[in-house]
Amino acid sequence: MGYPRKPNFRMRLLGRTLRRLREQSRMTQEEVAARMRFSTAKMSRLEQGQLPNYHEFLAMLDLYGVLVSDYDEYVRMFDRARERGWWHAYGLDDKGFVSLEAEASEVRNYELGYIPGLLQTETYMRGSFVGARLPLPRDKLENEVAVRLRRQHRLTKEPLLMLHAIVDESVLWRPIPDAKGFRAQLRFLIERAQLPTITLQVVPRTVAAHPGRAGSFVILRFPVPDEPEIGYVEHGFGSFQTEKASEVRAARLTFQHLEGLALDQTDSLALIERVAGQI
Repeated sequence: MGYPRKPNFRMRLLGRTLRRLREQSRMTQEEVAARMRFSTAKMSRLEQGQLPNYHEFLAMLDLYGVLVSDYDEYVRMFDRARERGWWHAYGLDDKGFVSLEAEASEVRNYELGYIPGLLQTETYMRGSFVGARLPLPRDKLENEVAVRLRRQHRLTKEPLLMLHAIVDESVLWRPIPDAKGFRAQLRFLIERAQLPTITLQVVPRTVAAHPGRAGSFVILRFPVPDEPEIGYVEHGFGSFQTEKASEVRAARLTFQHLEGLALDQTDSLALIERVAGQI
């Protein structure tokens, strides 16, 4: 027996829609559970993004008083929630960052150790993966590179993803083994920063102490107003994501502080150009 899919953005959106319909019908979770012959625990899971089966879904719409003539909108939402994302073809599931980013409309990314993934060249990607503590098997490496390159499409293709990236200057001085490839990476940063979807800033090393020294992090914003922002941190032995309002707010304030400490984009690109000339 397989494990239930971890709710992704579309599944959570469906769950929030079911909760809204229930609240509009002035019914409690307990009342709906009793009418549907569900446990209250299952009702809670459904409203957090676990998918009902199709007949359960239609029965819930009927219970909530949705007119049959209005079903199409909700059925489309249900079908989209059931679809598996493009990343499954590369061996990834819905648990990681890729599925979150795929539905986001804006990413704010602070990096202390690497060039942001959305701004990496293929050479830099390969150099980073090869330098990992546990090198990836060849097929896994090729999939990781393919996924990262595909993620970058949204910076230029609809639905466009807005990226605000801030990097510590130390990232610019931490080359991969291929020096020529690293210079090309820095030139690539300058080129990509010309896109209207990208804002790029550098925190110069003259800023001695700053909150970004604690580590890299990402904040994702979604196109649906009611969908909470998500904070995401990747570390040496795993990753952590949160939509808890207080934690996301702390991340947002930290990013705003780093934005104020960083050079503006014009001066940041000039610094990258100088570093590229010295590598």
